[in-house]
Amino acid sequence: MAIDSVAKKPIIEKYAMHEADTGSPEVQIALLTERISNLTRHLQTYKQDKSCKRSLMKMVGKRKALLRYLHRKDVERYKSLIAELGIRGAF
Repeated sequence: MAIDSVAKKPIIEKYAMHEADTGSPEVQIALLTERISNLTRHLQTYKQDKSCKRSLMKMVGKRKALLRYLHRKDVERYKSLIAELGIRGAF
């Protein structure tokens, strides 16, 4: 279920604030969004996978917290990120 480093690289490059950036909220949210979409597809096939569902709920909570943090710090960055990722911005 985890994203391999080959798939992470373009996401990190797209949302990074500077060259060596891997920890900004934008990068973390984008990576979590990718993992959430992968797990969602998995759960559509394997509906009884309870541990996967729990992991998904933890990731959604983590992304929500990061989105809340970004909204507090910089509303414009928050708005542009949710528009790019195509996620609902309500928390």
